[in-house]
Order: sequence, then structure tokens, then C-alpha cells
Amino acid sequence: MTDPFGFLRIPREPVPARPVEERLGDWREVHAGQALLPLVSRQADRCMDCGIPFCHTGCPLGNLIPEWNAYAARGDWRAAYERLHATNNFPEVTGRLCPAPCEDACVLTINADPVTIKNVEQTIADEGLRRGYMGPRPPERHSGKTVAVVGSGPAGLAAAQQLTRAGHAVTVHERADRIGGLLRYGIPEFKMEKTHLDRRIEQMRAEGTVFVTGHDVGTAADADAHAHSDAHAHAHAEVDAVELRGRCDALVVATGAGERRELPVPGRELHGIHQAMDYLTCANRIQEGDLVDSPVTAEGRHVVIVGGGDTGSDCMGTALRQGAVSVVQLDINPEPGPGRTEAEPWPVYPKTYRISHAHDEARGREGRDPRLFACATLRFEGDASGRVRALHLTAVEPVGRSPLAGSERVLPAGLVLLALGFSGPERAGGLREQLGLELDERGNFARDAGFAARGGRAPGVFVAGDAGRGQSLVVWAIAEGRAAAAAVDRYLTGSTCLPAPVAAHDMPMSALGRMRYGDF
Repeated sequence: MTDPFGFLRIPREPVPARPVEERLGDWREVHAGQALLPLVSRQADRCMDCGIPFCHTGCPLGNLIPEWNAYAARGDWRAAYERLHATNNFPEVTGRLCPAPCEDACVLTINADPVTIKNVEQTIADEGLRRGYMGPRPPERHSGKTVAVVGSGPAGLAAAQQLTRAGHAVTVHERADRIGGLLRYGIPEFKMEKTHLDRRIEQMRAEGTVFVTGHDVGTAADADAHAHSDAHAHAHAEVDAVELRGRCDALVVATGAGERRELPVPGRELHGIHQAMDYLTCANRIQEGDLVDSPVTAEGRHVVIVGGGDTGSDCMGTALRQGAVSVVQLDINPEPGPGRTEAEPWPVYPKTYRISHAHDEARGREGRDPRLFACATLRFEGDASGRVRALHLTAVEPVGRSPLAGSERVLPAGLVLLALGFSGPERAGGLREQLGLELDERGNFARDAGFAARGGRAPGVFVAGDAGRGQSLVVWAIAEGRAAAAAVDRYLTGSTCLPAPVAAHDMPMSALGRMRYGDF
């Protein structure tokens, strides 16, 4: 166990980020190259061995946080690494990208500062890699069953790795030219360097998972299109989903929630207004070496980001590194307070005032928070060439979000990025029609509690991740991938030893008493 009095004598001390001026001059991670030990081991010693670890409940993966905290506190990195991977396929990803609802569920949070769980998680993963613990784990025997996974985001990769290790022959189909989904092209390099993703993909290849890129499942076959498999063989890139289902024993749909929300206001057609994911993809392709210059750049422009979430924050960090003149982020929600409200008691994840690394960078450069809260876009204004030059906005009242009279103002805008979130899986393409997938009331692919797709033409088809849940966190995607893999394994063999941390309809904890285990 950890020091039983550590939480009383050791204050919370998160790993500090590199100085703003330094990290704005490169694309490396905000903590790149920093020595994390012994700081992290000392912080792990704050874990109070509370007896009822609510941090488990805050994490949909059910991570064994007190256990690996104890090992990290003693410097037993192999044991910590093994316990971390007992519940999480990609802790180097969640340790960088997850907003850490486990910390808000930490018992210390009742009247003190929580353990720096996220920092400990990332350090265990990185230290294990440095010490050579991340070897492949191929199956001891093969089942003779084949599984196709459509989509290579965190849900698809987690499902694929679990099923491969269970002995099934798994092929992951990705329509992009590289594996990783949003982890590859949606997450900026300064949040997660893609070497971490590449190492995991190589581990999975060594275990036996096959990856096919440039493969758009759900589009009719095209003789002129080609895909590149691991063997670099050329084949038709696009296949009918029913044909693919017929060639395997089970199929997992993990295509994500890619239907982007739009902003239907006057002037939307002006040049210089782009969806955030298009902008982030271009920036990531530069880091991959595909482009020398981005066709959509913030350099020398006033940038306005519409949307107050994580994608908007990622756009902000990217725009600052590209040399934007100014960056403003608009959030239609009111500015949150510094602490929990009565409607958000411990241990739920509260909507409090939070500063991302990108917000900190903007504040360090410009001396203020770059966000404007409780405001909405009225229209865009263009110049004579048809390019956006200004954004007209208004303040809104907090509940109905109706405009407040007399509050209109104008912001200069040479580049506008729409980061309004997603409304379920993409409607275009034939995947849903070909497999006969139904949609639920929220526009996601409908499924039962065991992740099996609803639809008359889809036996043996399962849905995992944002495609069935809707836009969510990376930790939920991994949890769903693991749980869907257990469902597929049971479907193929009649039983399973694979863990299933969540059911398809489980929800995060809320003040209404609904937890990921269902209603009380």
C-alpha cells in the first residue's frame, strides 16, 4: 500500500508543462523531454488506500488505480505496468488525452486536492516503454474464426487487439491512408506525438492483427481504387459491406461519430470558414510529412473558433503554432464557476472552469483568457473577394440561449473554424443501408446491451465506440472496444474470458444517480 499519511503531508503537485514560449516554437508534446521522476512517485504516494475506490467508478475502464499507484510509489514499474494494462490497452493514449474523470471521483476531492492520477498513468506507460516492457502478446492458439473491424480509432483498435489475443484472425479496415482514426488526424502532435500510436500498431501487427488502409467499407466496389495492406499488395479499395460480412464470421462497426454539426447563418459560404476537423487533418498531415504547407493555415490571420470544447482547444493550439495574429474561442455556454454546484456533487465529473494547455498558451501570449462565454454567431461578413473578414456575434441568455438585445459586437476574422461537435455516425455512404443498421433516437447506430447491431440484415454485426454511443471520451471508446470484443468472442465461441467493463447503454455518473451500472 501507499504511505497511509501521504495525503496529509504531501501537497498535490501536477507535472508542470514546458514554458509557453518554448512549446509554441515547436510541435512536441507540452511535457516532452521532462524528467517525471521522482515527482510522480511522490504524488502516487498521496493515494490514501480509501477502501472504496470511487476512482474506479469515475473511469469506465475500471482502472485499478490504487494498485498501480502503490507500485509507482515504490518504484516497481513492471508491476505497475502490468496492473495498468490489465484494464487498459492504450494507457499512453488515455494518460495524455483523457480529461481524467477519475480524479474528480477521487475520495480526496471531497475536501482536498485529488491524486494526480493522469500524470501517474502516463508515467507508468512511458516508463514501461523505456524499460522494454511493451512486447507483443500473440495468442497461444487460434480459433479459426475471422473478424473484420471497420474503423481504426481507439474503439476499433481496442476491439481488434482483444480479439486477436483471444485467438481470432482480425483484419482492421480503415478508409484513410494511415491507421489511427481521430488519434492520427484529429489529435494535434503537441497533445500526443504519433510515435506512441505507431508503437502500438507495430505491437498489434506482431500479435497478428492485419491492417488495411484506403478501404472505404460501405461504398460499391471500384476497379480503379486500390488499398495497401500490410503485405503492400494491391486490391480493390472499396467493397460492399455485405460482401465483407460474408467473408468473415463477425464484423465490428467502429467508424466513430463523424457527422459534423453545421452553423447555418448568413455568410457561411464565404471562403476562409472551415470545419475544425479539416483544419486539424491538414496540420497533422504536415507533421506526417505529406504536406510542406497547409492549404488551410492561421498564419498572419485573426482566427475565431466557434465551439467551446476540446476540438476547439486543439484548433487554438494549432493556430498559435502556425503564427495567428489573434485567436478567440466562442462558447455558447455560460462561464463555469471554479467549484462544484449543488447539482454536481462528488463524485460526478463537474462542469467547472478549466484551462487547457492551449488556453494557457494563448493567455501567456496575449495576457487573457482567449474564450468568450455565453455568446452565439449571428452572421459572417466578407470582403470584395468573397473571403470572410468579420464575425458578428451576440450575447445569449444562459438557459434558452436567446440573443440579448443590444449586445451585438464584431470580431475581425480571417479564418473561422467550426468546432461544434458531431451528431452521430456519418450519414453518407452505404454502410448503414447495406448492413440494414437501424438508428436510435439520437441518430447513432442502434444496438442491444451486448453491442449487437439492431437490423434485420445484420446478424453477427456489432457496434462499438462513438458510432453507437455518440461523441464521447477516448476512455469510453477503449472501454467499449474491450466490451464489444467480449461480446464478439462469446458470439463466436459460446463463452468468453475477455473483460467487459461497460454495457452498450451504460452512462457516466450523474447527479441524478444514473451510473455506468444503471439506475439505482
